[in-house]
Amino acid sequence: MIVPMSSLFITDLDHTFLRSDLTLSNFSVDTWNRKAQNALMGVATARSFTKSKELLNKLHINTPMILLDGAIIVTAERKVIDMKTINKSLGDEIVRVGLEYEIDPFIIGVKDKDINEAFLYPRRLNDYQKDVLKGYKDDPRMQFNPDNRTMEENLKIVYFGYEDQLRPLYEAIRKTFGDEVEAKMSPEKYGGGWFLTLLHPEGDKAHALKKVTEYLESDPKDVTVFGDSINDIGMFRLAGTSVAVANALEEVKAVANIVLPHSNDEDAVAKYLASC
Repeated sequence: MIVPMSSLFITDLDHTFLRSDLTLSNFSVDTWNRKAQNALMGVATARSFTKSKELLNKLHINTPMILLDGAIIVTAERKVIDMKTINKSLGDEIVRVGLEYEIDPFIIGVKDKDINEAFLYPRRLNDYQKDVLKGYKDDPRMQFNPDNRTMEENLKIVYFGYEDQLRPLYEAIRKTFGDEVEAKMSPEKYGGGWFLTLLHPEGDKAHALKKVTEYLESDPKDVTVFGDSINDIGMFRLAGTSVAVANALEEVKAVANIVLPHSNDEDAVAKYLASC
Protein backbone atom coordinates (compact mmCIF):
# COMPACT_ATOMS: atom_id res chain seq x y z
CA MET A 1 0.00 0.00 0.00
CA ILE A 2 1.70 3.22 -1.14
CA VAL A 3 0.53 6.25 0.85
CA PRO A 4 0.45 9.64 -0.89
CA MET A 5 1.88 12.73 0.78
CA SER A 6 -0.02 14.26 3.69
CA SER A 7 -2.49 11.40 3.98
CA LEU A 8 -1.18 9.75 7.14
CA PHE A 9 -1.98 11.26 10.54
CA ILE A 10 -0.92 9.70 13.86
CA THR A 11 -1.86 11.13 17.25
CA ASP A 12 -1.00 10.53 20.85
CA LEU A 13 -4.07 10.05 23.06
CA ASP A 14 -3.73 11.26 26.66
CA HIS A 15 -3.51 15.05 26.92
CA THR A 16 -3.39 15.28 23.13
CA PHE A 17 -6.45 13.86 21.36
CA LEU A 18 -8.42 12.71 24.39
CA ARG A 19 -9.86 15.27 26.74
CA SER A 20 -8.59 15.20 30.32
CA ASP A 21 -11.63 13.17 31.42
CA LEU A 22 -10.67 10.58 28.75
CA THR A 23 -13.64 11.39 26.52
CA LEU A 24 -13.94 12.58 22.92
CA SER A 25 -16.28 15.33 21.85
CA ASN A 26 -18.76 14.73 19.03
CA PHE A 27 -16.77 17.26 17.01
CA SER A 28 -13.55 15.25 17.41
CA VAL A 29 -15.27 11.98 16.51
CA ASP A 30 -17.03 13.43 13.46
CA THR A 31 -13.90 15.24 12.23
CA TRP A 32 -11.75 12.13 12.61
CA ASN A 33 -14.20 9.87 10.80
CA ARG A 34 -14.63 12.33 7.93
CA LYS A 35 -10.87 12.57 7.57
CA ALA A 36 -10.57 8.78 7.59
CA GLN A 37 -12.61 8.60 4.38
CA ASN A 38 -9.63 9.97 2.45
CA ALA A 39 -6.64 9.54 4.74
CA LEU A 40 -4.97 7.01 7.00
CA MET A 41 -5.65 7.72 10.67
CA GLY A 42 -3.81 6.09 13.54
CA VAL A 43 -2.69 6.47 17.14
CA ALA A 44 0.58 6.26 19.07
CA THR A 45 -0.10 5.87 22.78
CA ALA A 46 1.23 4.51 26.05
CA ARG A 47 -2.09 2.73 26.49
CA SER A 48 -2.78 -0.94 25.82
CA PHE A 49 -4.81 -2.51 23.02
CA THR A 50 -7.78 -3.25 25.27
CA LYS A 51 -8.01 0.25 26.73
CA SER A 52 -7.36 1.99 23.42
CA LYS A 53 -10.15 0.06 21.73
CA GLU A 54 -12.47 0.97 24.58
CA LEU A 55 -11.65 4.68 24.47
CA LEU A 56 -11.71 4.89 20.67
CA ASN A 57 -14.71 2.69 19.95
CA LYS A 58 -16.46 5.43 17.91
CA LEU A 59 -13.48 6.09 15.64
CA HIS A 60 -12.59 4.55 12.31
CA ILE A 61 -8.93 3.61 12.73
CA ASN A 62 -7.54 2.44 9.41
CA THR A 63 -3.83 2.12 10.06
CA PRO A 64 -1.83 0.01 12.55
CA MET A 65 -1.92 1.33 16.12
CA ILE A 66 1.28 2.08 18.02
CA LEU A 67 0.64 0.96 21.60
CA LEU A 68 2.39 0.80 24.97
CA ASP A 69 4.82 3.58 24.01
CA GLY A 70 5.78 1.73 20.82
CA ALA A 71 6.38 -1.77 22.21
CA ILE A 72 3.64 -3.23 20.03
CA ILE A 73 2.11 -2.35 16.66
CA VAL A 74 -1.24 -3.96 15.93
CA THR A 75 -4.20 -3.41 13.64
CA ALA A 76 -7.69 -2.69 14.95
CA GLU A 77 -8.48 -6.29 13.96
CA ARG A 78 -5.74 -7.50 16.35
CA LYS A 79 -3.16 -8.45 13.71
CA VAL A 80 0.31 -7.94 15.18
CA ILE A 81 2.64 -6.03 12.86
CA ASP A 82 5.58 -5.90 15.25
CA MET A 83 6.30 -6.43 18.93
CA LYS A 84 9.42 -5.56 20.92
CA THR A 85 9.70 -7.13 24.36
CA ILE A 86 12.12 -7.31 27.25
CA ASN A 87 12.94 -10.95 27.97
CA LYS A 88 12.52 -12.46 31.41
CA SER A 89 16.23 -12.62 32.22
CA LEU A 90 16.79 -8.93 31.53
CA GLY A 91 13.45 -8.01 33.11
CA ASP A 92 14.29 -9.75 36.37
CA GLU A 93 17.68 -7.99 36.47
CA ILE A 94 15.98 -4.60 35.99
CA VAL A 95 13.60 -5.38 38.84
CA ARG A 96 16.52 -6.43 41.05
CA VAL A 97 18.13 -3.01 40.57
CA GLY A 98 14.82 -1.35 41.41
CA LEU A 99 14.54 -3.29 44.64
CA GLU A 100 17.90 -1.86 45.72
CA TYR A 101 16.15 1.51 45.65
CA GLU A 102 13.12 0.10 47.48
CA ILE A 103 10.80 0.64 44.53
CA ASP A 104 8.60 -2.13 43.12
CA PRO A 105 7.36 -2.00 39.51
CA PHE A 106 4.22 -2.49 37.51
CA ILE A 107 4.91 -4.97 34.69
CA ILE A 108 2.91 -5.13 31.47
CA GLY A 109 3.29 -8.17 29.27
CA VAL A 110 1.51 -10.54 26.93
CA LYS A 111 0.20 -13.77 28.37
CA ASP A 112 -0.84 -15.63 25.21
CA LYS A 113 -0.59 -15.68 21.40
CA ASP A 114 -3.77 -13.59 21.09
CA ILE A 115 -1.84 -10.68 22.70
CA ASN A 116 -4.08 -10.66 25.74
CA GLU A 117 -2.37 -8.43 28.26
CA ALA A 118 -1.44 -8.96 31.88
CA PHE A 119 -0.76 -6.07 34.25
CA LEU A 120 1.28 -7.27 37.21
CA TYR A 121 1.25 -5.15 40.36
CA PRO A 122 3.48 -5.59 43.43
CA ARG A 123 2.86 -6.18 47.12
CA ARG A 124 4.64 -2.99 48.20
CA LEU A 125 2.96 0.16 46.87
CA ASN A 126 3.83 3.80 47.44
CA ASP A 127 1.03 6.35 47.77
CA TYR A 128 1.19 7.27 44.12
CA GLN A 129 1.06 3.64 42.99
CA LYS A 130 -1.97 3.06 45.22
CA ASP A 131 -3.71 5.99 43.55
CA VAL A 132 -2.89 4.67 40.07
CA LEU A 133 -4.16 1.23 41.02
CA LYS A 134 -7.59 2.64 41.91
CA GLY A 135 -8.14 3.32 38.22
CA TYR A 136 -7.83 -0.39 37.46
CA LYS A 137 -10.29 -1.68 40.03
CA ASP A 138 -11.98 -4.89 38.80
CA ASP A 139 -9.85 -4.89 35.63
CA PRO A 140 -9.41 -8.59 34.70
CA ARG A 141 -5.93 -7.92 33.34
CA MET A 142 -4.59 -7.07 36.80
CA GLN A 143 -2.59 -9.80 38.53
CA PHE A 144 -0.97 -9.68 41.96
CA ASN A 145 2.79 -10.16 41.68
CA PRO A 146 4.15 -10.36 45.25
CA ASP A 147 7.53 -11.78 44.19
CA ASN A 148 8.16 -9.07 41.55
CA ARG A 149 8.88 -11.61 38.84
CA THR A 150 8.68 -10.53 35.22
CA MET A 151 6.99 -12.43 32.39
CA GLU A 152 8.49 -14.27 29.42
CA GLU A 153 7.54 -11.33 27.15
CA ASN A 154 7.46 -7.95 28.91
CA LEU A 155 6.18 -5.03 26.88
CA LYS A 156 7.17 -2.47 29.46
CA ILE A 157 8.20 -2.10 33.09
CA VAL A 158 6.88 1.01 34.79
CA TYR A 159 7.78 2.68 38.06
CA PHE A 160 5.35 5.27 39.46
CA GLY A 161 6.36 7.71 42.13
CA TYR A 162 7.91 11.10 42.74
CA GLU A 163 10.82 12.62 40.89
CA ASP A 164 13.29 12.57 43.80
CA GLN A 165 12.44 8.90 44.32
CA LEU A 166 12.74 7.83 40.68
CA ARG A 167 15.70 9.92 39.47
CA PRO A 168 18.38 7.83 41.26
CA LEU A 169 16.84 4.62 39.89
CA TYR A 170 16.73 6.10 36.39
CA GLU A 171 20.44 6.93 36.56
CA ALA A 172 21.30 3.49 37.97
CA ILE A 173 19.41 1.71 35.18
CA ARG A 174 21.09 3.79 32.50
CA LYS A 175 24.50 3.06 34.03
CA THR A 176 23.82 -0.65 34.55
CA PHE A 177 22.06 -1.57 31.30
CA GLY A 178 23.09 1.09 28.80
CA ASP A 179 21.68 0.42 25.34
CA GLU A 180 20.01 -2.82 26.46
CA VAL A 181 16.93 -0.90 27.55
CA GLU A 182 15.13 2.34 26.64
CA ALA A 183 14.50 4.39 29.80
CA LYS A 184 12.24 7.44 29.85
CA MET A 185 11.30 9.67 32.79
CA SER A 186 8.36 12.01 32.51
CA PRO A 187 5.83 13.87 34.69
CA GLU A 188 2.38 12.30 34.90
CA LYS A 189 -0.15 15.09 34.47
CA TYR A 190 -3.20 13.36 35.95
CA GLY A 191 -1.83 12.65 39.42
CA GLY A 192 1.05 15.08 39.75
CA GLY A 193 3.75 12.42 40.13
CA TRP A 194 6.33 10.99 37.75
CA PHE A 195 6.80 7.72 35.96
CA LEU A 196 9.85 5.85 34.73
CA THR A 197 9.12 3.63 31.74
CA LEU A 198 11.51 0.89 30.60
CA LEU A 199 11.18 -0.59 27.13
CA HIS A 200 13.04 -2.67 24.58
CA PRO A 201 15.57 -0.29 22.93
CA GLU A 202 13.49 -0.38 19.74
CA GLY A 203 10.17 -0.34 21.60
CA ASP A 204 9.62 3.41 21.51
CA LYS A 205 7.27 5.51 19.36
CA ALA A 206 9.99 6.63 16.94
CA HIS A 207 11.00 3.08 15.99
CA ALA A 208 7.33 2.10 15.81
CA LEU A 209 6.51 5.01 13.50
CA LYS A 210 9.33 3.93 11.18
CA LYS A 211 7.96 0.37 11.20
CA VAL A 212 4.42 1.58 10.41
CA THR A 213 5.61 3.67 7.47
CA GLU A 214 7.61 0.70 6.14
CA TYR A 215 4.51 -1.46 6.43
CA LEU A 216 2.51 1.16 4.51
CA GLU A 217 5.33 1.73 2.00
CA SER A 218 5.36 5.38 2.96
CA ASP A 219 8.00 7.88 4.07
CA PRO A 220 8.08 9.22 7.66
CA LYS A 221 8.55 12.68 6.17
CA ASP A 222 5.04 12.44 4.72
CA VAL A 223 3.48 11.83 8.15
CA THR A 224 1.83 14.34 10.48
CA VAL A 225 2.07 13.46 14.20
CA PHE A 226 0.50 15.02 17.28
CA GLY A 227 1.69 14.85 20.88
CA ASP A 228 2.34 16.46 24.23
CA SER A 229 4.92 14.50 26.25
CA ILE A 230 8.47 13.17 26.42
CA ASN A 231 7.65 9.87 24.74
CA ASP A 232 6.49 11.79 21.63
CA ILE A 233 9.79 13.60 21.00
CA GLY A 234 11.45 10.82 19.01
CA MET A 235 8.37 10.55 16.82
CA PHE A 236 8.37 14.35 16.36
CA ARG A 237 11.96 14.29 15.11
CA LEU A 238 11.22 11.54 12.61
CA ALA A 239 7.94 12.78 11.12
CA GLY A 240 7.67 15.36 8.38
CA THR A 241 5.22 17.47 10.37
CA SER A 242 5.07 17.46 14.18
CA VAL A 243 2.25 19.22 15.98
CA ALA A 244 2.18 19.98 19.72
CA VAL A 245 -1.02 20.87 21.53
CA ALA A 246 -1.09 24.04 23.64
CA ASN A 247 -0.81 22.05 26.89
CA ALA A 248 2.27 20.10 25.76
CA LEU A 249 5.46 20.09 27.81
CA GLU A 250 7.89 22.84 26.86
CA GLU A 251 10.45 20.24 25.75
CA VAL A 252 7.92 18.95 23.23
CA LYS A 253 6.95 22.39 21.96
CA ALA A 254 10.65 23.13 21.40
CA VAL A 255 10.97 20.36 18.78
CA ALA A 256 7.53 20.75 17.17
CA ASN A 257 7.01 22.26 13.73
CA ILE A 258 3.64 23.62 14.85
CA VAL A 259 2.32 24.54 18.31
CA LEU A 260 -1.45 24.74 18.33
CA PRO A 261 -3.31 27.55 20.13
CA HIS A 262 -5.76 25.05 21.64
CA SER A 263 -5.41 22.36 24.30
CA ASN A 264 -6.62 18.78 24.33
CA ASP A 265 -9.72 19.95 26.22
CA GLU A 266 -10.44 22.35 23.35
CA ASP A 267 -10.34 19.69 20.59
CA ALA A 268 -6.95 20.90 19.37
CA VAL A 269 -6.18 17.93 17.12
CA ALA A 270 -9.64 17.83 15.58
CA LYS A 271 -9.52 21.55 14.82
CA TYR A 272 -6.21 21.07 13.05
CA LEU A 273 -7.55 18.11 11.07
CA ALA A 274 -10.61 20.08 10.06
CA SER A 275 -8.43 22.85 8.69
CA CYS A 276 -6.14 20.76 6.51
